[in-house]
Amino acid sequence: MQISQLSTAVPKNTYSTEELMEDFPCQIPEGVKQNVVNLGISKRHLVNPVDLSDKPRDVLGEKALVDLHVEACEQSFERADLTIHDIDYFVAAYDASPFLSPGLSFLLARKLGFNPYIKHVSIQGMACAAFPKALELAEDHLSRYPKDHVLLCMSGVNSYWFSNQVRGMEDVMEIDKIGLLKDKGKRQTELRKWIATMEFFLFGDGVASVIVANNEDGLSVGKIVSVTNLKMKDFFAGHARLVPLNEPFKFGFESYLDKDLPKLGVQYTSVALRKLLGKNAGDKLDAIKKWAIHTGSKKILHKMSEYYHIPDEKLEESYKVLTECGNLAGASLPFILERIISENDFSRNDLISTLDFGWGFSASACLLGFQKWHH
Repeated sequence: MQISQLSTAVPKNTYSTEELMEDFPCQIPEGVKQNVVNLGISKRHLVNPVDLSDKPRDVLGEKALVDLHVEACEQSFERADLTIHDIDYFVAAYDASPFLSPGLSFLLARKLGFNPYIKHVSIQGMACAAFPKALELAEDHLSRYPKDHVLLCMSGVNSYWFSNQVRGMEDVMEIDKIGLLKDKGKRQTELRKWIATMEFFLFGDGVASVIVANNEDGLSVGKIVSVTNLKMKDFFAGHARLVPLNEPFKFGFESYLDKDLPKLGVQYTSVALRKLLGKNAGDKLDAIKKWAIHTGSKKILHKMSEYYHIPDEKLEESYKVLTECGNLAGASLPFILERIISENDFSRNDLISTLDFGWGFSASACLLGFQKWHH
């Protein structure tokens, strides 16, 4: 199975970190500003213009999200010299959408121009692990229908969640001062506000379109190894869930990022890589020409680089995507792969390794073998 085409699209609303700090609804303490800078992001693209006032909001619309997917998919069709009629199976993977139901694949199916009988599926809530799971679905389909083409839409559009968390916020405390609070309830409230602030600055929006088929061109997808919840409650380290509000038909959004996320990322990816590479894993790691590692944050990429002794030049595209787009959740790996392919020269059978990890708690590893690429 090969990834025969990759295309990406980002919204036209672009904000630097400095601009967002100025637009933030409250004064940001210097310590918190430094936390934001340490994330390693210069700018990000957001589907909707930033409005962090506490004025009443209309119902969130889906048009910007859908249009961004259409843009990415049409680029893929054009570059691959295919049409919508060449696609036999369609997978939409996403985290945030104004619609809890129907899923994103339903919203996109006719907008993209598929006939009403297209085989499709929506994957919601897989977060950063969405891309390898979508590849597994494609692999299952192609094993039964080897002449088909599969379209994967990877949505990294999360500002629907994270902009709303900080809207109207009146203050935020520095993390070391939060730990000194004696009142547990107050401490938890302030920690949630600090996490919401970090998430607002960390995540950007973007969509990737991936065409997968059985042919001799593209990135050959090897074995995919995933690991989930080595310990029963590891998923609490990163999660998002609805919470009821004291009004009819009203729900809020709560998310959490644990300080142990970088440590868990290393632990989980090392388990996945050992399973993937088997004996002599060290020698095989040295043979990898490029790495695509999920853009968790600058600190996380540093930790992964140090642990696996990855030279900077093998990881530069992951850093670039983080810096220029922010954390793109499940879309981060195809964004990095697209940049790796477009900015480097490869020989046949050169290896690229992908590593992703995050909410779940889960991690995946995959080796991609370079065959031939049509730009």
